[in-house]
Amino acid sequence: MNLDAKINVEGIDFKWNMENGKFLFEEQDAVLFWITSAMKSFFDTIEEVSGEEAANLVLETTGYRQGLVVGEYFSNIKDLNVKDAARMITHTYASAGWGRSEIVKLDIDSYTFSAQIRDSWEYKINLAQGKRSGSSFLAAHFAGVFSGLFGTHIWYELVQDQLQGHEYSIVSYFPSNITAAANIHELTRKKESEEIKRLEEMVELKTEELKILVKKLSSPIIPVLDGIVVVPLIGKYDEGRSEDLFINTLNNLPKYKANYLILDLTGIDNDINDLTIDLIKKIGTSASLIGIKSILVGISAGLAMKITTSGISLSKYEVFQTLQHGIYHALGQSGKTII
Repeated sequence: MNLDAKINVEGIDFKWNMENGKFLFEEQDAVLFWITSAMKSFFDTIEEVSGEEAANLVLETTGYRQGLVVGEYFSNIKDLNVKDAARMITHTYASAGWGRSEIVKLDIDSYTFSAQIRDSWEYKINLAQGKRSGSSFLAAHFAGVFSGLFGTHIWYELVQDQLQGHEYSIVSYFPSNITAAANIHELTRKKESEEIKRLEEMVELKTEELKILVKKLSSPIIPVLDGIVVVPLIGKYDEGRSEDLFINTLNNLPKYKANYLILDLTGIDNDINDLTIDLIKKIGTSASLIGIKSILVGISAGLAMKITTSGISLSKYEVFQTLQHGIYHALGQSGKTII
């Protein structure tokens, strides 16, 4: 291959082939990007699509796995110890524009060390993004590098961050059971938990709205003529619905100046329970105490049998087959007729 140009910087080879548009860094294909424009746009887009938390996890996982490849490669070089490998790696990274990294407090026996990272490309991107805390690519990358060099899993903890005004970032490294894969699963579970919570809150809100709507629809008072109101009973009544209907009816009867209350039982389920039968009696008795006569209409044969076997007597109320008959009777008792 005919190379247009090449240069060696402190033992590191850089080569270009302008005809084929190739750039080689240590004999490997490489690319160059502007940090605070092109790479910032790349980071911004990942965060826009995935969210900042997920984007940081993507960078952390990618950094670790790339570092693991590097560490395993250097660990296979004959007669190269970990300290020399660390110097070679940080020197190579500096020549590639990754900033200045120094490995300190390296203890090969305990698999611990610290990294001081200054003016890295990641720091410059985060600075351009206006962040006060950085992403985790490089921190996790060195964890991967030394996991490969040590042959045991290494993880990290950020001690100080250059973005917060320090001269450089300090990252502490140590053996750990924490893994990039486990962090992915944890984030997935967290997202699932947040989504479940959101759905539960939505269901709770909609359920409350539905309860309010059902309460309004299941406790209507219908004024049909002067002095005559109709209250239809629909479906099944539990303790809550029964109490709502009772209170709503008794509180609103006076404002309609009612003399007759017609309880329309047409919409009551045939498997009526004693609670509903007792509700009918309770409303009728309470209405009579405020001078209002109650009339029952729309009792089916099945409902009549249920009422009979319940032991609750409704014999004191006037009963008619249809709502129309009940209204005619109430009018007649009031000395009125429909013409």
